Amino acid sequence: MKAITINRYGSIDVLEYSEIQEPLITSNQLLVKIHATSVNPVDWKIRQGQLQLLSAFNFPIILGCDLSGVVLKVGEKVEDFKPGDEIYTFVNPLLGGAYAEYIAVPANTVALKPKNMNYCQAAAVPVAGLTAFQALLDLGQIRPGKKILINGASGGVGTFAVQIAKAMKAEVIGVCSSKNITLVESLGADRVIDYNQVDFTKEFEQYDIIFDAVGKETFSSCENVLKSEGVYISTLPNLENLPSTLLTLFVPGKKSKLILVQPNPRDLISLRKLIEDGLVKSVIDRTYKLAEIAAAHTYSEMNHAVGKIVIINEEISLVE
Repeated sequence: MKAITINRYGSIDVLEYSEIQEPLITSNQLLVKIHATSVNPVDWKIRQGQLQLLSAFNFPIILGCDLSGVVLKVGEKVEDFKPGDEIYTFVNPLLGGAYAEYIAVPANTVALKPKNMNYCQAAAVPVAGLTAFQALLDLGQIRPGKKILINGASGGVGTFAVQIAKAMKAEVIGVCSSKNITLVESLGADRVIDYNQVDFTKEFEQYDIIFDAVGKETFSSCENVLKSEGVYISTLPNLENLPSTLLTLFVPGKKSKLILVQPNPRDLISLRKLIEDGLVKSVIDRTYKLAEIAAAHTYSEMNHAVGKIVIINEEISLVE
């Protein structure tokens, strides 16, 4: 099968379009033909070697974690899926495997893809959509009427967070650049802040949840604009946030939390319902073919993507 592999850490030059052996499945796995995947920043951070202590130099590495596709084979102990099922999920980024034609995945991490999405749209959902969903519902305990600020509202995670928060009937304030204000408003934000004009951390308005979907702020910078029982949630661990995250576990009042997303099929099913009810959609910036992965990584590394960057294994027309 065709796959994108790396045999050393480095620039886009280490990406190789290779022919490798098709994976075998165990009794609890599915063999999936991947129709589409997406680029997440963790993919090129692994490629660059930023996470080499975790990825452990286990070359060759097949990058990629998001996927949507069709089940080809099921393990003998699998009961909930059958060949021909259209599914979506993500795999551990450190293990990777989604930049390929086929993948073996645990059946207990998979859900049927939304019926009103094509493979391209569905592949944009798992990592970003579940990050937003689990951050807001599990960590933020979002409720109707709560005031939520989403920093990085036009990015991959942020676009899902705005829609999910509105679906939960929260008041949503998005933060993005001026060129993306119209998009964020179209996703349902009640108000949008242009970060080039206003520093929300210096304002007097306070929030029940601040979801830092791009990891650009810290708990200390946001603490004054959190309500007394407010929660700051970040997508990126950093040395400045870790002490406050540990400390606020044990003291009442404002909390600092870190989202570590998991491929939970229950949450994938909940997201599928929101999507099929027309409350959440994928925002796709660009699509590339698998063989064009170097260009996709280059674009992602610029940090200008609006929504998601999707990789297709075959020509799939986008549905408006």
